[in-house]
Amino acid sequence: MKKTVLLFFLSFLCFKILPAQSLEKSVKDAFLISRMVEKFHVQPRPLDDEMSSAIFLRLLEGLDDDRIFFMQEDISKLSAFRLKIDDEIKNRDSSFLKLLITIFKQRLLQADTMADNICKKPFNFYINEKLTVAEDTSYPSGIAAMHTKIYKYLKLSVLNNLKNVVDNSSGKLQPKKIIDSLEPSLRKKANGSIKRFVKRILQSPQGVENVIGNIYCQTLVSCYDPHTAYFPPDVKNAFESMLGNKPSAFGFSLSEDEDGNPQIGRLQPGSPAFASGQINEGDKIMSIKWENKEAIDVSEAGMEEINHMLSESGGDKVTLTVKKADGTTRQVSLHKEKVDPADDADDNRVKGFLLKGSRTVGYISLPDFYSDWEDNAGGNGCANDVAKEIIKLKKENIEGLILDLRYNGGGSIREAVELTGIFIDAGPVAQMKTRDAKIATLKDVNRGTIFDGPLVLLVNSSSASASELVAGSLQDYNRALIVGSTTYGKATGQIVLPMDTTVNLEKYDGKSEAASYIKVTTMKLYRVNGKTAQVNGVVPNIVLPDPADAMPEREANEKFALSASAVDANKYYQPLAPLPVAAAESIAQKEIDSSAYFKKTIQFIQQAKMASQKKDVSLSIEDAMQKPRNKNEPPKVDDYPKKTQIFTVTNHAYEQRRIQANKNLKEANDDFKENLTNDPYVRVGYGVINAMIK
Repeated sequence: MKKTVLLFFLSFLCFKILPAQSLEKSVKDAFLISRMVEKFHVQPRPLDDEMSSAIFLRLLEGLDDDRIFFMQEDISKLSAFRLKIDDEIKNRDSSFLKLLITIFKQRLLQADTMADNICKKPFNFYINEKLTVAEDTSYPSGIAAMHTKIYKYLKLSVLNNLKNVVDNSSGKLQPKKIIDSLEPSLRKKANGSIKRFVKRILQSPQGVENVIGNIYCQTLVSCYDPHTAYFPPDVKNAFESMLGNKPSAFGFSLSEDEDGNPQIGRLQPGSPAFASGQINEGDKIMSIKWENKEAIDVSEAGMEEINHMLSESGGDKVTLTVKKADGTTRQVSLHKEKVDPADDADDNRVKGFLLKGSRTVGYISLPDFYSDWEDNAGGNGCANDVAKEIIKLKKENIEGLILDLRYNGGGSIREAVELTGIFIDAGPVAQMKTRDAKIATLKDVNRGTIFDGPLVLLVNSSSASASELVAGSLQDYNRALIVGSTTYGKATGQIVLPMDTTVNLEKYDGKSEAASYIKVTTMKLYRVNGKTAQVNGVVPNIVLPDPADAMPEREANEKFALSASAVDANKYYQPLAPLPVAAAESIAQKEIDSSAYFKKTIQFIQQAKMASQKKDVSLSIEDAMQKPRNKNEPPKVDDYPKKTQIFTVTNHAYEQRRIQANKNLKEANDDFKENLTNDPYVRVGYGVINAMIK
């Protein structure tokens, strides 16, 4: 205990004085955020004591969600600012931020040392110990309680991994043998997870003050609404790259080996990783070292964690230690460079296939609404790509089309309007309201259609924003039947602006360089019938069971989501004749009733909703072995017998020639085709098309 107290005292001396300049930008940006929101947000929330309390609680949750690092005395000190953060922001004061960073640094260092000391000895899984709900949900009362909580978290992590090994062995392995052989390596792995978290903050390329300062600003904007966000320059570039802008990147992806461990995946031609000549597919990343920082051991980290580290803002130069297939290691230094997404088109562009059975139906997957932000005239985004893909499919005499927008989180509103215009004649597509009282109409200005045949849109709870605009509009026009589960429920629009209150929205071209940016919600979107997808989502014509319904993560679950409202229907909106919903529902219901996958999905949802609340958790191996394995897992299509095929999946002629010219495309293409063949939602979509054909 004396050692721990001494470490605390030394840490306090080392970090009592924070670099003033490192906090100046965060304090200034927090002030500018409040001004920018007040000026541009469609429905700004007042920065008052209520907002201050929300920022306080959300910030603590973001830094220490498991309540491991902060102690009760820390919360008591910080609580003096609970109703004063609004005043701190308005007055550009950094008192709260300085105290927060000082305390958090101290606790991270303590936790790092505690974890090391705890993991020097094997865990005893034969004594009666529990992690109680009270411990799990409260901040430690002091140093000793913090030590105990970290000890129990580490022990529980090792215990869960040991139980997984025994469960996966079908009871053939004895717990004692497993403990003796695997406990040391699993203990090291558990310790490594805490150490990586600590280093990720203390050894960040941005500096710890900037890391926490950025979290402070991000927490502030998140309390206005879920989609207003604070962007340092690199984060802004990453966001725009998802919408089609050329991103800065190291040029490699991660994949998993046969044991589920992360490794280097595909190298992008022409990228820094490709040009280095020292990185190969299958290499394992052992450590990550940012410029002028200490190396972070990631040898036991998962793929998501490594991806998160490599995408950190401020890290333009990194040195990776990689382990080759022959066991040798190399250090490779890489600089981020602009990478043209056109070189990586297969990963984010549209894909089209033919479903051939009693009918020939086209299928197009659109995973993202991308656009070229440098192409102000348009015509270089996803709507144009979908149009070209439809033309290729029409040459194969398709009788209907399935457009798959599942998991499409949205993007460019302009692209959504243009995509809708592919399927309807010129006219209103959606409505929009900014801070002005007047409702603006978003129109398809191009007469005619690219495809006027039977159309099905596949959606799910992850279909959001631009996807919902397309689905809602085509549903209102009776132009398509929407099949799947209720969409996410985001019907707001954002614009990325430099942190500058003098910006003129009408003249801003999106190209200003700044030290920081804000993505601010400037508009609410409405359907042509006057309703909105905000919070409510788009309810499909044909509702199918979706595993995500067990634990819904939609706009309605967001604490600060803007409420739904309605406006008058657009007076120029004229729906087409009703579609055969009843006939389509009958076909879909037969599929649901005869599908083992859908039956299991319904059962999974029911059981998940009946899940019990938190309970004390035993840290005994005997109790863990007696606890039944959680069998209520989300169903996987591959786990169920394949139904009689009602269609085969083939490529259209253009894609066949492309694959013949580039054999590297064949494996991914074959996987995609097999997945489509067995996809129960696509199967329903195909049946619905049959019901729509007269």
